[in-house]
Amino acid sequence: MDNKLILIRGLPGSGKSTLARNYVDNKINPLIHLETDMYFLDKQGVYRFEAKQLSNAHRWCQSKTKEALLLGSSVVVSNTFVQRWEMKPYIQMAKQLEVTLDVVVCRKNYGSIHNIPLETINRMRKKWQE
Repeated sequence: MDNKLILIRGLPGSGKSTLARNYVDNKINPLIHLETDMYFLDKQGVYRFEAKQLSNAHRWCQSKTKEALLLGSSVVVSNTFVQRWEMKPYIQMAKQLEVTLDVVVCRKNYGSIHNIPLETINRMRKKWQE
């Protein structure tokens, strides 16, 4: 297969989703954009985060990514991926499916669109692994 998987990682508000949309909008090689936050969108597109559903949301994102890759699409996944182990399922998936894998880090600070408290972002920053 000549499709690829791009992982975009960064703290909330660092520009991950915006960068992912740039990949999707590329007219030559458009990618499918997935992120765990999409799991929390209701039918009207309103974001309704539920912490107790976070594990299910990550499994959903991984499953949708694998489905798209198996269909021959290229995928960009934008999640925080604060610690390296959080990328592991995607890295294993790329190896298993023999797709090219790229990891991109966003470091800007545009402010969280989901109103994540600064103290939560600071806790994530302290856990960040290069």
